[in-house]
Amino acid sequence: MSAAPILPAVMAPAVVAVAPNGARKLKADHPAVPLTADELGRCAAACAEAGAAMIHLHVRQADGRHSLDAGLYHEAIAAVRREAGPELIIQATSEAAGVYDRHQQMAAMRALMPEACSLAIREIAPDAAAESDAAAFFAELHKAGVMLQYILYSDDDVRRFRDLKARGVVPGDKHFVLFVLGRYTAGQTSEPADLLPFLRHWSDADGAFAVCAFGAKESACALAALGLHGHARIGFENNMLLADGRRAADNAALVRQTVQHAGLMGRAIADAGAARALLAQLV
Repeated sequence: MSAAPILPAVMAPAVVAVAPNGARKLKADHPAVPLTADELGRCAAACAEAGAAMIHLHVRQADGRHSLDAGLYHEAIAAVRREAGPELIIQATSEAAGVYDRHQQMAAMRALMPEACSLAIREIAPDAAAESDAAAFFAELHKAGVMLQYILYSDDDVRRFRDLKARGVVPGDKHFVLFVLGRYTAGQTSEPADLLPFLRHWSDADGAFAVCAFGAKESACALAALGLHGHARIGFENNMLLADGRRAADNAALVRQTVQHAGLMGRAIADAGAARALLAQLV
């Protein structure tokens, strides 16, 4: 029996989130895309078993269209809790997806007040005129204890985010952000090196970062982030391919692929309790 690997004590466990459906993927894209509350619950349980500590939750109308409806969210959250248990972190998306404007997005999250939610700076605070409304919204969720993750698409977004923080538009001292790698590249595919420009203007003093990526190198990008003290979001929202180019059977297969290789980057994987404790410090 081989000895267990010795992992560096200085590296905090990595948080792996699953993003199982996004706003647009349908059964025609892959039969295992979860759309209903029950499907999301079963997917969440399988991904938690594979090592995910968080689910990035999108909900859909009966015809599959993207929704921010609080009632649909409550149904999905109940299904996730029933199937995956009480520990998994449930992060609601506020994504516009071409359907909602920023006022509707903010109203939806205020109505829901989820445990955690993701917010794209480009959507909620697209320009200087929107900053006052955004500041009030961010402050309200921050005060309520919602675990906020700010979505950033480029190094320019990182610089603007730090400026918003310095001016008090974004509350708190340390933050959890998501770097979206390759969103504006040809073919919307990602490479591990896509992370480097984001890190030019980010440091551990700013908080914690996670990445999501497109294409068969999703796991390679995730592992690059883990090696640089970051975290990862995996799943059908951005990618359906395994590293060898084959189509993944389901979201759990993608999560498992990254989790099984995290030790190569010197990282253990955080369970939901450890992930919640880590993210609670980012305020």
